[in-house]
Amino acid sequence: MIDPRAVVHEGAQLASDVEVGPFAVIGAEVKIGAGTSVSAHAVIEGEVTIGRDNYIGSFTHLGGPPQHVAYKGEKTTLTIGDRNRIREYVTMHRGTADGRGDTLVGSDNFIMIGSHIAHDCVLGDRIILANLGTVAGHVIIEDDVVFGGFVGVHQFCRVGKVAMIAAGTKATKDVPPFAIVGGEPPKFVGLNRVGLRRVNMPEESRTAVRKAYRTIFKKGEGLEDGLAKTEKEFGEVAEVGHLVRFIRESSRGVIRD
Repeated sequence: MIDPRAVVHEGAQLASDVEVGPFAVIGAEVKIGAGTSVSAHAVIEGEVTIGRDNYIGSFTHLGGPPQHVAYKGEKTTLTIGDRNRIREYVTMHRGTADGRGDTLVGSDNFIMIGSHIAHDCVLGDRIILANLGTVAGHVIIEDDVVFGGFVGVHQFCRVGKVAMIAAGTKATKDVPPFAIVGGEPPKFVGLNRVGLRRVNMPEESRTAVRKAYRTIFKKGEGLEDGLAKTEKEFGEVAEVGHLVRFIRESSRGVIRD
C-alpha cells in the first residue's frame, strides 16, 4: 500500500491499509489511521495525528511549523479527525506554545484546493472550505459552516455554526451562527435557510431564530437590549440560546450591517 518511491520514516505509525503515493514524505512523529489515502507528493511532518478514512491530496503540506514570529521550535501538534477530504495544495500548520499548542480539525470536512489553516485553529465537523480559503491563527469555526472561494478570516475570529460566508469576503469580526454574510465590508445578509434545512433544524426553531435576528439586529435598538428581549421571548429554544451566547461572548464584535 506504500509506493516504493515514497519516503516514510521508520518511526511513523501507519495503519496496515494506509495508502501512500509516490514521492510523498511522512515524518517520524506522524500517526495515520486505517483507510486513509495519502496522494503523491504530499508532505506530513511534525507531531501529526490523522484519523480514519481521510483523503489527502497531492502536494498538501500538513504539520508544518506555524508562521508565527515567536515560534522557536517548541513541540506542538496538529490533530485531524476522520473522513476528511483534503484536496491538493492545502496547508495546515501545528499550534504554538503561546496558543493552545494544537491545531484541531474535526471530521467529515471538505477542504478544497489551496486552502490554508493556520496555527492554533479549531475546526468542527462537516465544514466546507472552497478553493483558497484562508483561516488565520487562533480562529474557531463551528460545525456545518460553508466558505465560498477566496474567503479570508482574521486571526482570533469565530465563525458560528451553520453560517455561510460569501466568496471573496474578508471577515475581520465574528460571523454569527446560522447567518449568511458577505460584501465589502462584510454585512449580515440574512439567515442561511438552505443550511438550516440541511442540518434538519425543526421548523419551530428556524422560526425562532429568524425572529431572534430581527430583534437583535433591529435598527435603533441597542445590542444588549435586543439580546435581553430575545432571551426573554425565545430563550428556551436551544438554537436561540446558542446565538445569544455567541454574540455575548464575542471579543471582536459580530458582523451586522
